[in-house]
Amino acid sequence: MAFTAFRDMKPFPQLMFSMFVILVSFLIFMIISILVAMPFIGIDSLMNLSTINEMTDPKTINVLKYFQVVQAVGLFIVPPLILGWLYYGKISEYLYLKKSINSVSILLIFVLMLFAAPFVNFVGELNANMNFPEWLSGVEQWMTNAEENAEIITKAFLKVDTTGGLLFNIFMIALLPAIGEELLFRGVIQRIFTNWTRSNNWGIWISAILFSALHMQFYGFIPRMLLGVLFGYMLVWSGSMWLPMVAHFLNNTFAVIGYFLIDKNLIQPEIENIGSTSESYYMAIISFGLVLVFMLMIKRQNKGNQIKIRKNRLI
Repeated sequence: MAFTAFRDMKPFPQLMFSMFVILVSFLIFMIISILVAMPFIGIDSLMNLSTINEMTDPKTINVLKYFQVVQAVGLFIVPPLILGWLYYGKISEYLYLKKSINSVSILLIFVLMLFAAPFVNFVGELNANMNFPEWLSGVEQWMTNAEENAEIITKAFLKVDTTGGLLFNIFMIALLPAIGEELLFRGVIQRIFTNWTRSNNWGIWISAILFSALHMQFYGFIPRMLLGVLFGYMLVWSGSMWLPMVAHFLNNTFAVIGYFLIDKNLIQPEIENIGSTSESYYMAIISFGLVLVFMLMIKRQNKGNQIKIRKNRLI
């Protein structure tokens, strides 16, 4: 017998219940992960684990990576699967996983994400240089500290010396977020806000704002939000979750591999700043134009597969 108690919920109760499921799932996974880690790490090490001051200690970094993987599964991957079953009964249909994508769309996504880098860098530079009024100096200092701490942890995660370490980083930083964050933000949250506002556009932008805000990296808020918008339109125009997943995975993989190659002096570090320097702003303009062109090509390639709203519900 099908469980249908949650299938007729309105958008706002759905949002509140979704937050509850996400929180419970996260807490359960964290408790289990701590119990599993305790025999190997010890309760004292767990209680005194520092996320900032011990970033040169490989043991600390490995423990943090372990909890990062657990968080990705418990916070992002499992809740959408539960919610898809509760809200619709068929998880793959609810999360737009049944519809495959063709090789042409994958190629377009690959090229698009490459060409998007200068524009993303340009917007990121503008975002990073924003200044607050004097009366918000306390908030600005808090945001700066949070950004610096996040950067320290990210660099510690990315710095690896072996191919195995690189592959694990791709798994942890690219694959898991591409699956989990897309399932949650595009599959669940975007759907809820689209049904609430009766507009795909509003659903895309609201979920993209929440997607960026959750990362708690304020000086990268705008470029991450725009990437969320990009992923949202990919889903709506293709009707398939696999398209934004692939795009998200490629975006993060390029960053992981790029940092690895720069750290090994195999490519110049200046490549990270393409589009953000005064000498390369023109590349950001070209990049933006190419992103629009390739997005329109993706839309045309998937014509007839777009997600539509009928009777106030997505189909």
